[in-house]
Amino acid sequence: MKSIIVHQPGDPDVLEITDLPLPEPGPQQIRVKVAASALNPIDLSARAGRLTAAGLMPPMPQYGLGWDVAGHVDATGPGTLRFGLGDAVIGLRDLLFAGGAHAEYVVLDESAVAPVPTSVPLTDAATLPLNGLTADRALDLAGLAPGQTLLVTGASGGVGGFALQLAAIRGLRTVALARPHDAHRVRAMGASEVVTSSDDLGAAVRRIVPGGVDAVIDAAILGITAHQALRGAGTFVALVAPFAPPPIRGTRVVVQEVFADGNRLTELSKLVDDGALTLRVARAFPLDQAREAHELLEKGGLGGRIVLTP
Repeated sequence: MKSIIVHQPGDPDVLEITDLPLPEPGPQQIRVKVAASALNPIDLSARAGRLTAAGLMPPMPQYGLGWDVAGHVDATGPGTLRFGLGDAVIGLRDLLFAGGAHAEYVVLDESAVAPVPTSVPLTDAATLPLNGLTADRALDLAGLAPGQTLLVTGASGGVGGFALQLAAIRGLRTVALARPHDAHRVRAMGASEVVTSSDDLGAAVRRIVPGGVDAVIDAAILGITAHQALRGAGTFVALVAPFAPPPIRGTRVVVQEVFADGNRLTELSKLVDDGALTLRVARAFPLDQAREAHELLEKGGLGGRIVLTP
């Protein structure tokens, strides 16, 4: 099968399409024939070697990329119970050193897989697992009750956009930090208030929420800059451990670490079909144009996700 492989970390030119043996599912695993797999910022970091440098990936002679997958069950291992051949599924590969989802086939634990949302194409469905589960878990860690206040940085991005929509479902009042041209869109995703500059972010948010917000989800990785908007004894949810601020003023700082959760992903899939979660695709590229896809994502400002298709 064809798979995107990195042998030596570096710029997008290091990406190679390699023929690998077809992977076989083990006990309680399924093999998915990939229809689409989203490209995420973490794939850029893995390709460039930043994850290895940070101690998040072991040094390896070669490794694949890709977390998200949408496709159809192609084979099942012993003991699988939830899915059968031909079922349309989405799933998350959460082991950085395992075979990547930017390939023609991927093997996943059955517990990492959910039925696809039936109201959207598979290319759109492929954008849900990583960012949707990240946003959902971040909200759980924030621990807010209906009516409490939440700052979401990077609100126009994949994680931030899902966080806004899920926060609205939970009855939270949200302040969104987004680029000026994205203000209308983040309001449509449920933001109660919008701030369009991170300059003196704490003061800007405190003008809207006197005393500071009850929690922050820092999808833009601003660290201490976003922490200034948080009230004393509030909760700060960081998405990248090295950029988590210190827990000053009695605050609680937690790092969200996403993991594959097929049961929760099933609930998120239902929310897409209910119209409560919106999926956004900017461009789809075939695997043999992965370099162009990486270059485009690095430029930023897309307003949607990039998807690779075998």
